[in-house]
Formats: sequence, C-alpha cells, structure tokens
Amino acid sequence: MYLVHAHLELPPGEELPSDVGTSVRSAIVPDDRVEHLAVHPRSPSRLTLGFYLLADGIEEAEDRAVRVCERLLGEVRELAGARLTGSGVPLVPLAFEPQTAD
Repeated sequence: MYLVHAHLELPPGEELPSDVGTSVRSAIVPDDRVEHLAVHPRSPSRLTLGFYLLADGIEEAEDRAVRVCERLLGEVRELAGARLTGSGVPLVPLAFEPQTAD
C-alpha cells in the first residue's frame, strides 16, 4: 500500500464547501483500489487528497492517483473547475536511513 498526495486548487474566487470530503469519498469505486482517503483542506480554495492505494510499486500508485483525480474532477460537483497542481508519494527525509552508532 502506498500513500500518494494529490494537490487540487479551485479557480480564483471559488471556495470548497465544508462537506467536500464526504462528496469525494462517496465517488471512490472499488476499481480505484483506494483503501482509505484522507481529505486535507489547505485553504478555502486548495486541498490535498491523501490516497492510500493498493499498487505493485510507487509509479503505479502515483499513476493511479492521477487517474482517480482526473475522474473525480469530472464527477464531483464540488470539484468542478478545480485543477490538479501536483501529486506524488511524500518523501520523509532520513526516515529510512540506517541508524549508526557514534
């Protein structure tokens, strides 16, 4: 399972409704292979979707997240006019570095 963050932004002057998470989650289908979706509003017009996806590798997970976002942008009324500004597996520096004794 991979966590992929997708960043969305609405056009200038538009704002996300408070229940956007419910609408986005209800549009996820089994073929998306999304195990969990976290919705993080970043401002009144920007949000990050955290997709926990089943995939065989990082590239597949990132590609799937983009495809799911493209579909959501066309199907979820609250995201009409929004655009995908970026996506990818978040990197945590040094999280997986071997620890050395001093």
